[in-house]
Amino acid sequence: MQFIDEAKIFVKSGDGGSGVVSFRHEKFIPKGGPDGGNGGRGGDVIFEVDKQLFTLLDFRYKKKYFAENGNNGLSSNKTGKSGNDLIIKVPCGTEIFNSETNELIADLYEDKQQVVIGKGGKGGRGNAEFATSTNQTPRRCERGISGISLNLHLSLKLIADVGLVGFPNAGKSTLISRVSAAKPKIANYPFTTLIPNLGIVKVDDYKSFVVADMPGIIEGAHIGRGLGIQFLKHIERTKLLVFLIDATSESPKKEFQTLLNELKLFNEKFTERKKIILLTKSDLLDEKGIEKISKLKFPNKIKSFVISSVSGFGIESVIKIIWKNLQLI
Repeated sequence: MQFIDEAKIFVKSGDGGSGVVSFRHEKFIPKGGPDGGNGGRGGDVIFEVDKQLFTLLDFRYKKKYFAENGNNGLSSNKTGKSGNDLIIKVPCGTEIFNSETNELIADLYEDKQQVVIGKGGKGGRGNAEFATSTNQTPRRCERGISGISLNLHLSLKLIADVGLVGFPNAGKSTLISRVSAAKPKIANYPFTTLIPNLGIVKVDDYKSFVVADMPGIIEGAHIGRGLGIQFLKHIERTKLLVFLIDATSESPKKEFQTLLNELKLFNEKFTERKKIILLTKSDLLDEKGIEKISKLKFPNKIKSFVISSVSGFGIESVIKIIWKNLQLI
């Protein structure tokens, strides 16, 4: 399935039905009173979260959505039928913005969560509503109120506990495929990962957490270089950031600082997020190399751990460390 995380659509709630002018026509009552009914209410536009959805792809093919209009009133004081509500289903993590003002209208992140984006128009009153002691045969009624029209921008942010951050080819996809059932594309060249991947990591029978694997970040990602800027929003909801640094790099500290700077320039709040560092590809080092890389000290006392997703070295202990950190947040 194609991963689409942005969409623009038009929605309109239903118009209210109009009231009617009507008078009773009963045998032996030549001058019956007013009995024009009210118009029915227009349908609402409602967005609902469906955890079975993972993309905004459907909104690429359908751009306009209309709730049902209310029916006009009827004689015998009968109110017109109300229009059916329109329920639009979206994935967990969907933000809804007003396209014209860029105002955030709703942030939907729980399964079955609903929000009414546009209330349907109220039905107009029939002439029975206008009868008074001085005007017993009113010939007046009201039109129904029009529904609300909105141009919306939908933006999907994945919901995960842990966000994997690293340069292209740092081993993020290999790690997520090792610790979860996710099967991202893996190859020995940069930008293999072109879309975010989610994986559920099992700690034991009753404990698990969700990891998001992002496309690799390069210097300048915050201004649109590489693929990073397009997907950095997907780790804004994460509780823990896990930086993956190639253990064979000439300067792991410099790589970490570059990644940190890119996140900070994209969103200042990333600096407040809990972080750990995984030094990957240790299977390419000898014992002396592993010992040397293990002694590296990173800024702000951020802890680092040496792993190999290929051999499995350090993986089990890192899963427990990540779980422990999540419980402290």
